Amino acid sequence: MSDDCCSSKGSELEQLATQADQRRVLIVVLVINAVMFGVEFAAGMIAGSAALMADATDMLGDALVYAVSLFALSRGDRWKARAALFKGVLILLLGIAILVNVAIKLTSGVPPSSTLMLIFGAMALAANLACLALLWRFRGQDINMASTFECSRNDVINNVGVLAAAGAVAAFASPWPDILIGGLMAAIILRSAVRVLKESVTHLRTRSTDPR
Repeated sequence: MSDDCCSSKGSELEQLATQADQRRVLIVVLVINAVMFGVEFAAGMIAGSAALMADATDMLGDALVYAVSLFALSRGDRWKARAALFKGVLILLLGIAILVNVAIKLTSGVPPSSTLMLIFGAMALAANLACLALLWRFRGQDINMASTFECSRNDVINNVGVLAAAGAVAAFASPWPDILIGGLMAAIILRSAVRVLKESVTHLRTRSTDPR
């Protein structure tokens, strides 16, 4: 009886410690993404880069995603599935917004500043690699943290796309690399949104009897 009690308490303490670690990590990555959104979006507007602004918009979405993840962290599986569903919808809306931005860019035809794209794209990549490293050990913890890791991984892919677009813009003095990379980033984000939505709906259905 005593061994069972101690074992139960040990499991509870271990779970609480894990949640505390998750909370600290989520707060750090939330702050990183919120700050980088402001910096990168301003740079995107100055540079006239659809890819840079798309990446910045995605960072704003991630900051909101991390806030929702913090809300769901200490709640039950059903709440975590709901949080993941919300994140999936948010990612979907961001993907659509980026497509609209790309469509607007098509009408201007002015090449963006490749230098600013390279500088701020590299800064964003460094920030997102740091976030990915912080979230790595929690990626399989539950659906809430898995969807959060998914968002951070998408950011790294987007950053590489921005840097590739910057190099191509510099090489060809054309807006098309920026437009094409922006469109590709939107496609990746939309694909991720569909996956997160499917997983969250499946979890909600399998836990439909859970009152939490």
